[in-house]
Amino acid sequence: MTLDAEMAEIAKVFFQESREGLDAMEAGLLGLGDPSDTETINTIFRAAHSIKGGSATFGFTEVASFTHGIETLLDEMRNGVRPITAEAIQVLLQSCDCMREMIAATEAEHPLDQSRISTLNNDIRHILGERTGDAAAKPKRESVGAPAATPTGWRVRFEPVPDLLRLRNEPARMFAELARLGELSTEADTSALPLLDAMDPEACYLSWDLELTGRVAREQLDDIFDWVDPGCRLEFIPLGDLPVPVPVAVAKTPPPSPSPITTSSPRAATEAGSIRVDTGKLDSIINLVGELLITQSMLSTFAEGLDPGKLDTLRKGLSQLARNTRELQESVMQIRMLPISFAFNRFPRLVHDLSRKLGKTVEIKLTGENTELDKTILEKISDPLVHLVRNSLDHGLETPEQRTAGGKSPNGTIELGAFHEGGSIIIEVRDDGAGLNKKKILQKARERGLVAADQELTDDQIDNLIFMPSFSTADQVSDVSGRGVGMDVVRRNINDLGGTVQIFSKEGIGSTVRIQLPLTLAILDGQLVRVGKEIYIISLLAIVETIQVSQDRLSTLLGSSEIFRLRDEYLPVIKLSEMFGIEPDAGTAEQGLLVVVEADNKRVCVLVDDLLAQQQVVIKSLESNFKPVPGIAGATILGDGAVALIIDVRDLIRAAAQRPEKSNAMLAA
Repeated sequence: MTLDAEMAEIAKVFFQESREGLDAMEAGLLGLGDPSDTETINTIFRAAHSIKGGSATFGFTEVASFTHGIETLLDEMRNGVRPITAEAIQVLLQSCDCMREMIAATEAEHPLDQSRISTLNNDIRHILGERTGDAAAKPKRESVGAPAATPTGWRVRFEPVPDLLRLRNEPARMFAELARLGELSTEADTSALPLLDAMDPEACYLSWDLELTGRVAREQLDDIFDWVDPGCRLEFIPLGDLPVPVPVAVAKTPPPSPSPITTSSPRAATEAGSIRVDTGKLDSIINLVGELLITQSMLSTFAEGLDPGKLDTLRKGLSQLARNTRELQESVMQIRMLPISFAFNRFPRLVHDLSRKLGKTVEIKLTGENTELDKTILEKISDPLVHLVRNSLDHGLETPEQRTAGGKSPNGTIELGAFHEGGSIIIEVRDDGAGLNKKKILQKARERGLVAADQELTDDQIDNLIFMPSFSTADQVSDVSGRGVGMDVVRRNINDLGGTVQIFSKEGIGSTVRIQLPLTLAILDGQLVRVGKEIYIISLLAIVETIQVSQDRLSTLLGSSEIFRLRDEYLPVIKLSEMFGIEPDAGTAEQGLLVVVEADNKRVCVLVDDLLAQQQVVIKSLESNFKPVPGIAGATILGDGAVALIIDVRDLIRAAAQRPEKSNAMLAA
């Protein structure tokens, strides 16, 4: 349905709050298990109730109808009418996924997945149709034309619909339930069986005549056949009586198996076009704008001329302006900062579902969920984190039997943590699994020629070989993920965010993947450098040191390329003047300064004419405003209005690695 403009604006809040409510439902369901935990079950119920009420208010009847069944089931759980079972929790978790899809489709005015909705409705009705203890789970329908007394036996004619098996009904289960009530004899009618070449292997062609002897109440038969498809033929005939046609309920289906795990969740980490802001952050900005207005009023007195006697007032005003501007910039940046819990919250569900699929018992621990980072980074780090967690689950953690045999607890643990360190954010994915097989990794690397036969590597160097493109030690490809498969993609995605990734592992103890990221992609702490008449900016995070060059530490290869000996290491010298076609002041390295930069544990020296100031700069995308330029990560506008280009350190290092000289080939390795 289409809402008018005013209602559409209000509906946006409903959609956002519904997604938050579903997150709360999912988190509650994953932690549910103790029947006495009334607060959690009440929280889950309230979230479902709010979504149902809101969707009904806006006329989203299908969402409201689907949520009503969920609400009914939760209400019986919280009132103690129905026990909290693993089957019910699994169905409710899948219902949360379905509701997310329904909310997204309704918001986008797309059609709903009726097949998925119908399947889950049947699953919920299945659970609601069972009795718990002495209380009936639902009111029983009245028998039509059936005797009220308990007869001494029944004849049953059961002709199911062809889709009986596709609907996941199992006749043998129903017959086993009948056999518990008395003496049962069955006769299968095979008259509808087609020839073999015309047979659908998933269709049911059989029907049955059954005779049940014993004192059995009609309600007991209703319990067993209450959920077969209404299109089937079902007759209950009391022994000695005429046939009595029986009204039939909705098809009964067993609980579904866990749905396949995918790397992308129906729940996005954040909404792409909007962001919720804490009112405290807005209050801070409003106060700073007030301070700016006061400063602007102070400085406006100098618009008509400068009285030399008021120079001190002018200096104070400019100082105040600089302070207010800096604080405003920091406050505005805080608006884009979101807690990493937006990314972390998907993992309890992922671990729950995937551990069931793999037959492992896994506990996930989250720490530092309130650590904040830029919204853009938060959105882009989610997929690499999913890949890393899936790797830990699939190939990092052993099965309960393997862990027990190794003297460990049968329950594995994955820890996902975040914290600030300096001007960066650190994210760690830790598991207490088998660790990396260093011997096997080194053997594979040597077979592929990545490591020389006589080359010695440290443990850390061996571990980080798994980030090489397409490197894997897996004997067979897993449909979930293999440790090492795609790790080069993980590193590339993290590098694109200006971050780095490393892995540390001990065999038999576990592994830790450490990701270092900048707090934001919008602002850079940079070192301004001059080459000829041009100004460039290098990130302070990439700079190791700056060196005044002496000739005895320089060497020339192949007549042109230079290398510099920094202590016991030989580093390539990259001349920005040659790279960008600029006339430099310094023709040779010894006439200028060398800035040693590092990325991905590799270093090069960048030759510049002079070092200028250090300052924070706002990054502007060169690709969106112009076109991609090799070696350039972006641009910024300096205080005098000039445009300065920001150096892409990783591009410089890649360029150095592609040189044919032996020293640079060693750098690439």
